[in-house]
Amino acid sequence: MDKGKVAFLLPLRSFLFLIIYVDISIILGKGLDEITSAWTVIAVVVNIITVALLVFYALKEGKTYKELINYEKGKTKISQIIVMCIIILFVGMGCMYLTAFILYGTIMPPVSVMLAAPLSKPLAVLVFLLLPVTTALAEDGLYLGVGVNGISNKTAAILVPAFFFALQHSFIPTLFDMRYVLYRFFSFLPLTIILCWHYYKKRNPLPIMIGHALIDLATVVLVLSTSMVPGLYESMLEQL
Repeated sequence: MDKGKVAFLLPLRSFLFLIIYVDISIILGKGLDEITSAWTVIAVVVNIITVALLVFYALKEGKTYKELINYEKGKTKISQIIVMCIIILFVGMGCMYLTAFILYGTIMPPVSVMLAAPLSKPLAVLVFLLLPVTTALAEDGLYLGVGVNGISNKTAAILVPAFFFALQHSFIPTLFDMRYVLYRFFSFLPLTIILCWHYYKKRNPLPIMIGHALIDLATVVLVLSTSMVPGLYESMLEQL
């Protein structure tokens, strides 16, 4: 793989989220904190852009998307998927709660609850259908398929993609608050290191992608619930 293209692609999602949020804020004349509820919609858009770029990148490399991520039909066992789902759930949630407690003094700071902000009902349904799958295809395709596979040094092949994998979450949604940026980054870094290490060792993306999609599904179910049930989000805020 072309090292220059890898270096360009890995920070791309962070840049896209940052630019899109700032542009929307300027166009609407609203603060970044006033448009955080759009994070799921923006994520779907960035995911689609990312997948399109990955397909194009794979074609330029003479591959298909499946070949880019080393997908092999019949290689994955159900037990592998179950184990990975458990790892993603416990490491992901555990690190998020621990980081929140260290930085905010509570496992459930207001900035975490804002991720459940409601959308219009049609948008909430659309996000529910699209976000989990497109996120797995985009993020795992980029940071594993391009990142881990595109770097020859073992340590760098794990740590560099893991860094950018975690960093992008600091801009979903985008807020110019250093404590929030650190909270989002360190909530995800341990998990992204584990995922990149596991992929480097096994070269099997499917358990990771399924586990990734399932944890994102839990998030969009919460967004769907606050969008469909009037007053639910406000009651969540009152409990903080």
